[in-house]
Amino acid sequence: MDFELTDEQHQFRDALRAFVDREIRPVAREWEATGRYPAEIVATMRQMGLFGLTVPEEYGGLGADMVSFALVFEEIAKGWMGIAGILGSHSLSCWLIARHGTDEQRRRYLPDLATGARRTGIALTEPDAGTDLQGIRTVARRDGDHYVITGRKTWITNARHADPLPVLVKTDPAAAPAHRGMSVLLVEAGTPGFEVLRDLPKLGYRGTESCEVLFDDCRVPAEALLGGVEGRGMQQVLSGLETGRINVAARALGIAQAAYDEALRYAGQRRAFGATIDTFQAVQLRIADMAMQVQSARLMVYWAASRADAGRRVDLEAGMAKAFASEAAAACALSAMQIHGGYGYSKEFDVERLYRDAPLMMIGEGTNDIQRIVIAKALTSGKGSIG
Repeated sequence: MDFELTDEQHQFRDALRAFVDREIRPVAREWEATGRYPAEIVATMRQMGLFGLTVPEEYGGLGADMVSFALVFEEIAKGWMGIAGILGSHSLSCWLIARHGTDEQRRRYLPDLATGARRTGIALTEPDAGTDLQGIRTVARRDGDHYVITGRKTWITNARHADPLPVLVKTDPAAAPAHRGMSVLLVEAGTPGFEVLRDLPKLGYRGTESCEVLFDDCRVPAEALLGGVEGRGMQQVLSGLETGRINVAARALGIAQAAYDEALRYAGQRRAFGATIDTFQAVQLRIADMAMQVQSARLMVYWAASRADAGRRVDLEAGMAKAFASEAAAACALSAMQIHGGYGYSKEFDVERLYRDAPLMMIGEGTNDIQRIVIAKALTSGKGSIG
């Protein structure tokens, strides 16, 4: 049993930390407040090859192991969680194309996606269907050698930059159960009938856009069907969401660690009643609880990632890591704000942003209630176990 990173992973983490300290931390507060898109940061991430995290080496990507994958999202989220979001949806989509795409789809898209020359996201959620993906209403009817897509998607990260955008649709709306009639289509930017309507206003998670997208008789060639076979979309998406939940869990870990770091630093500097507040037992208890939550979350995230690296299905492990780490992030962000007192409520301190960013991790990639159901079903069915 080895709880240490490899030398290569240590070096990778050090490079990530240097990048975050140099290019993200100095601008995060101002750019987040003004809604400025971080184009310069994206350019550096392209140079570092980070858009190729889940692209196999044969297509020019990093083909990163899942622990290194988690390190990317942890370290970037410590600086500004919104930046991690730009990579998150892109990496999930790349994974889907690499894992489920046809040979032609992989050759067509993956080399440019690996360099960031193309970027992508994934369109799942709809105004009336979030957790219940089988309830989506977006349909794609076959018309000769094309599909014609009609519907609306919402909360789509990277929508304005996605090329292609994988879209979950119903190719057979009458199928029972519904998942048997669901497919994924790769919609290229500029396709007539594909329109990004607006950026949605958000409490946090700024820096990357979250958009409402319309498909109005959007015609795409039949070759855009992911994997080339109808009816496999739900299975394809669910397999990708295992990776996505490790991503979200790692982002939550980054927020929790950042909240702990800010609280510990402030408590050592703030003086009251003739002493720094880190000498007060009430503050010490909060710091101890935060440290335990952060380290427990880290072990769960790395455990899930390492199991994925071993080639195992990780719906149980990823669900546990995502649920635990996201709740740890929310708790640590609140504790950090309380340790900061009135300053924790000020936009001049980073804990205010952490407090706004943390709740999304309990919702995104499947709510924590859904994660608990997934975990319980795996345990009670015998498909998963602990101990």
